[in-house]
Amino acid sequence: MAHFAGVGLGTTLAPGILWARMQDAGTKRVTLAMVTDALMLSGIDLPEDERTALVEGANRNLAGYEEIRKLHIPPDVSPPFHFSPVVPGLTVNKVKQPFRLSAAPSVKRPANLEDAAFWPIRNLGELIRTRQVTSLELTDMYLSRLHRYNPLLNNVVTFLDDHGRAEARRADAEIASGKYKGPLHGIPWGAKDIISLKGYKTTWGSAPFKEQVLDYDASVIEMLREAGAVLIAKVATGELASGDNWFGGQTKSPWDPTQGSSGSSAGPSSATAAGGIAFGIGSETSGSILSPAARCGLAALRPTFGRVSRYGVMALSWTLDRLGPICRYAEDCAIVMQAIARPDGRDMSVTDVPFNWNAQFDIKKLKVGIIQNSFDDISNASAKANAQKTLDTLRRLGITQLVPVIVPEFSANISGLNIERTAYFDEHLRAGRMKGTRGGNSQGGRLVSAPEYLQQQRARMMMMIELAKATSHVDVYIVGSNNTGVGGPGPRAAGAPPATPPAQPQRPQSPTQRHFSMANAAGYPAINLPNGFADTGSPTNAVIYGQPYRELEIVALAKAYQDAAGFHLRKPTKLDTTTTTQAQ
Repeated sequence: MAHFAGVGLGTTLAPGILWARMQDAGTKRVTLAMVTDALMLSGIDLPEDERTALVEGANRNLAGYEEIRKLHIPPDVSPPFHFSPVVPGLTVNKVKQPFRLSAAPSVKRPANLEDAAFWPIRNLGELIRTRQVTSLELTDMYLSRLHRYNPLLNNVVTFLDDHGRAEARRADAEIASGKYKGPLHGIPWGAKDIISLKGYKTTWGSAPFKEQVLDYDASVIEMLREAGAVLIAKVATGELASGDNWFGGQTKSPWDPTQGSSGSSAGPSSATAAGGIAFGIGSETSGSILSPAARCGLAALRPTFGRVSRYGVMALSWTLDRLGPICRYAEDCAIVMQAIARPDGRDMSVTDVPFNWNAQFDIKKLKVGIIQNSFDDISNASAKANAQKTLDTLRRLGITQLVPVIVPEFSANISGLNIERTAYFDEHLRAGRMKGTRGGNSQGGRLVSAPEYLQQQRARMMMMIELAKATSHVDVYIVGSNNTGVGGPGPRAAGAPPATPPAQPQRPQSPTQRHFSMANAAGYPAINLPNGFADTGSPTNAVIYGQPYRELEIVALAKAYQDAAGFHLRKPTKLDTTTTTQAQ
């Protein structure tokens, strides 16, 4: 029985306490006193014979850990278990439907090609399809803008001029030979610099990794290349996918270059909003697509967890990380998702649930929910006015009734981010490569035992079931935002929880913050909805959510709103005036 206790309880001990005691004693062996201290922290009382058995088991485990640490684990290897956003009772549409875009617009090449820099992908694609412009011309135009504005916005890590022009020439040759691939063919884009491009630097935004070159392409890069898109830049990521600061400084919003662009997908958001790329691919763990999209006034989509492969992408959390398109116009997100939302046989969390899009989808059929507290709690006057106008616009579009959605009460700590992040960077930490970095070097995960982590995940499933019940009566639902371009739109604008706990107890979360955390942990899709501008000239926003795999509905509603409101047609007016002033 004592031996069973040693095996069964060995991993419930707080590993950080044992490690600290071993460091203090200058030993690599666990002692009875160390185990006694760790058991006290875990709230477990055992007789001495069982504690002695735990000491023996712990020292056996230490030998096993050393063997694992000698093993090089490549960054693209995930654990052999995979998170699913589907809970019991959740219905998922697995029927693939025809992909229907909006009617092809009648476009004419502008006298100054830069006037097309802010056009939707659908319009740019028509310019290329009708051969009014070549991909190389479009690529040169966007590269010129990236180079011009980068000193102000700091949104590019690596310019890919030669690579981009080579891909553009290939696209032009394919189109000339009658092999047109669709609306992404020849369209320039930018990849967040945690996404691997073979033979080029993938810096993760961190000085210790600024010369890192990985020898494979990420799946998302392969898929977009297959669709004919042209990669022209590795755009900035916050260091180790946290915040908008990287080793080159802070990435700025083109709407107000004195402000950071927020969230770790700062680069693709800033570059897209500045008309430097037609679209970007960002990633989100806890706000890093939605937050910079709000700051930069974009219609960026955080897809359902498991929609897009993360193979070849730096990880923060295997059960939270998602890739998604960062665009100016909602239908652009659908165009990009059509190319990248499919299994690749590498990231086993990706499902075969088809991504469907129909631009003629009748939004009047939608039952639209509202988290009323999120609108009531908006403190900024211009943001509050814009929020009310958003609801008025939806009513004019035929959404006659907004159904209340009540955020469930669920206060348990359910995020495993610290544990998973600690595991991902463990080899780099032990090799001494994490000194001076921020975000990825958090070692808080070492203080959580394996059973506690699994209990968190079981609590996470309970939360997901409650959230599914609370949102089951609507097709989509809308959440108001207090974002005004200062301070970020959500509770985790940096894209990750703090590296260390705050010194003082945190205040209870508001219903809006609680919903943000729950929907994120549950893998729900969401799209940022630019809905006007604050007195400062920076964008304001709302967010449309849906249950897993309901992207068609949330993108359709966002598109209808954008078509009616037209805010995506605005250009950041401070961009050229600030650049001109700096030049003088």
